[in-house]
Amino acid sequence: MIKALFETINSGSDASFLVNSFSLEKFDVPYHFHPEFELTLILKGKGKRYVGKQMADFDSGDLVLLGSDLPHSWKSENISTPGLHAKSIVAQFDRSFLGTDFFDRPELSNIRNLLKISAHGIHFTGQTAKEISERMTVLAKEENALRKMLLLLDILEDLADSREFVLLDQDGVAATQINSNKDRINAALGYIVDNFRNDIVLNEVSAVVNMSPNAFCKYFKRVTNKTFLDTVIDYRINFAVQQLLSTDRPVSEISFDSGFGDVSHFYKLFKRRMKMSPLNYRKSFQKGL
Repeated sequence: MIKALFETINSGSDASFLVNSFSLEKFDVPYHFHPEFELTLILKGKGKRYVGKQMADFDSGDLVLLGSDLPHSWKSENISTPGLHAKSIVAQFDRSFLGTDFFDRPELSNIRNLLKISAHGIHFTGQTAKEISERMTVLAKEENALRKMLLLLDILEDLADSREFVLLDQDGVAATQINSNKDRINAALGYIVDNFRNDIVLNEVSAVVNMSPNAFCKYFKRVTNKTFLDTVIDYRINFAVQQLLSTDRPVSEISFDSGFGDVSHFYKLFKRRMKMSPLNYRKSFQKGL
């Protein structure tokens, strides 16, 4: 069983925030969360990005700002050839890294608002993503501590001014819970992220959050306004949609790979949610292209 993991980040005594560059064979860090804000740039790689309850494809150039305690992970596609297929730059900082009331000052109101909406996860696009990506590379190479700090603040200010963005986890369920609930809902969502394509066992996920199955189902519905099963189906349908649009795999194969054990049941649920059959959905998309 895998759940959302809590990550401890230590910037050390010589810096108040972290900027790291990673070159990896693939992105496979578990679904995790931490109190620090995180600005992640994908320099190389493609696969699935999970932020809160939202799942989407990512590719090189992906630029995302994550709020405090918002669970997330980037998962690479299956890679058959050896080599470094995944590269990223990650900046992490807590709200008080420059003092407890630093962002409360009037001059920093734009950044303060940016950090507030980052509770949903922010995907930056267009020219903003292109320009900030170049400056993130400079930020990662800067060795002077003061200039590095000023570069980060400058990047945050320009992100705050941008209108080229999409909120990822629109519900913001995990991000808006009070502290006593965050670990529990993050653990439940983490279980879904890592298991929705396999058999989901209610007893297992309820054990992860130390609740009885009945109590867990009521808790999950109260917090997310959706049943646990509906949320699992959302992930499965979302994954199936992406497979229908980005591959030419047979519908039956996609059905099983998305976690549906019965093809006819998959057709029924897909048509109920997408208002057309899987095949018609694919044909409609291809016709639009």
